[in-house]
Amino acid sequence: MLKFDHLALPVANCKRSRDWYLKTLGFKVEFENPRTKTIAIQDRAGFTIFLNQVADKIAGAKCTLVIQVKDVDRKHRELERKGIKFINPPQKLMWGYGAELADPDGYQINLWDKVSMRTRSGS
Repeated sequence: MLKFDHLALPVANCKRSRDWYLKTLGFKVEFENPRTKTIAIQDRAGFTIFLNQVADKIAGAKCTLVIQVKDVDRKHRELERKGIKFINPPQKLMWGYGAELADPDGYQINLWDKVSMRTRSGS
């Protein structure tokens, strides 16, 4: 059996990224290692992202984090009230119905929910 366990994400400032993921998406800190400049954050399902601070400018291909929420429209309104800027508000997009935003390092975050994906994506 294979199970996706964690993701290592290079970031410019691990504390800034930690704070953004905690405040914006409700992740929690699993552990911090100041010596290696790594902070592990975890979602409610136990998936861990290792935020690894890198000295040089982050370059190359970027990944997209896809995060399931209970209600994408409600989460969008909640985050917008907190001043979070979105690339695209909830709408029918190339990948289905959802919303897109970016973290402090420019990684794209796609938010979706099961009901809206099924009823509004047109798939």
